[in-house]
Amino acid sequence: MPSTLEGQITMEKTPSYFVTTEAAKRIHSMARDIKLIVVVRNPVTRAISDYTQTLSKKPEIPSFEVLAFKNRTLGLVDASWSALRIGIYALHLERWLQYFPLSQMIFVSGERLIVDPAGELAKVQDFLGLKRIVTDKHFYFNKTKGFPCLKKPEDSSAPRCLGKSKGRTHPKIEPDVIHRLQKFYKPFNMMFYQMTGQDFKWEEEENR
Repeated sequence: MPSTLEGQITMEKTPSYFVTTEAAKRIHSMARDIKLIVVVRNPVTRAISDYTQTLSKKPEIPSFEVLAFKNRTLGLVDASWSALRIGIYALHLERWLQYFPLSQMIFVSGERLIVDPAGELAKVQDFLGLKRIVTDKHFYFNKTKGFPCLKKPEDSSAPRCLGKSKGRTHPKIEPDVIHRLQKFYKPFNMMFYQMTGQDFKWEEEENR
C-alpha cells in the first residue's frame, strides 16, 4: 500500500475483512483510528447471490436448497455454510466492537445503494470528512444489469459498469426455502439493527 500524503485518504477493500475472525484485532494493531465502511444487504438475497457466484464457477455443486439445510424436513438451517453464516451480521459486528467504537463505522445499505447511490455515497463522503463531490449526475441506471453505473458528467463516453460477474440472474429458489431463511435471520437482523441504531427494513422488503 502506498504512503498517504497530506490531503489524501488511502482506501482498501475486501469482502472478507468483516467476517474474518482475526481481522479486527490485526487492523486495530495497525491503525486504531481507521474509519470502517461496511456494506450490507438483506442476508437472504446476499446468500443467494453468493451461491449464484459460486455456481457460475462450479456448475456441479448441489442445489441451494440442499446446501442451506441440515435437515430440510425439520427446517434446520445449516449456519455453518459460509453463504449463510456471512449474513449473520450481528455476530461479526460484535467482534469488531471489541476493538472499534461504533463512531468509526458506517453501515451502507446495499439495497439503497442500488436505488439511491448518490444518497448513500453522500453519507459516506460526510463520514470521511469529504466534500460532497459525487452526486446524482455521476450515475446512470442500467436496466439490463439492474444497478447503477458510473459516468463522468463532463464525458460523453459510455458509463462505466461493473463486469459480467455482477448482475447475474439468480436461480429460482422455492418460496418455502426463502420463508424459512427469513425466519432464521430475523432475530439476528433485529439484533443488528439495535447494535447499529439503523433499521435496514429487510423484513418490510420480504413482506412485499
